[in-house]
Amino acid sequence: MSEASLPEELRYTREHEWVQRTGDTSVRIGITDYAQKQLDDVVFVQLPTVGDKVAAGEPLGEVESTKSVSDIFSPISGRVAAVNDALSDSPELVNVSPYDKGWLVELSVSNEETLDAALHDTLDADEYREITGDE
Repeated sequence: MSEASLPEELRYTREHEWVQRTGDTSVRIGITDYAQKQLDDVVFVQLPTVGDKVAAGEPLGEVESTKSVSDIFSPISGRVAAVNDALSDSPELVNVSPYDKGWLVELSVSNEETLDAALHDTLDADEYREITGDE
């Protein structure tokens, strides 16, 4: 797997989501390049509403592809601060640009310590490569 397809600065989950810290108490979440390849062509993305509370490990939305429908699990508990509205008209952005234009939601958490603890439970790029079998 090339460096471009798995950014080193992100954190990852065993369920194939990525997490990017965007502030002291905020993160951006999406699905990994590995996940979008497994799904194939994404045709619909269901996301939560801004203001919704989400819990770590619980579904926060769905990605529907030509192959299947898959839950998106929140790696962190928090409140939805933003959703990627571009996905409603262009769900294929998840396939084309999973780490940039295909992001899914932004969450805010109650405090920095909570976020630090939650991120500690995620995987770094090398650990994620080990579970996907990608080099």
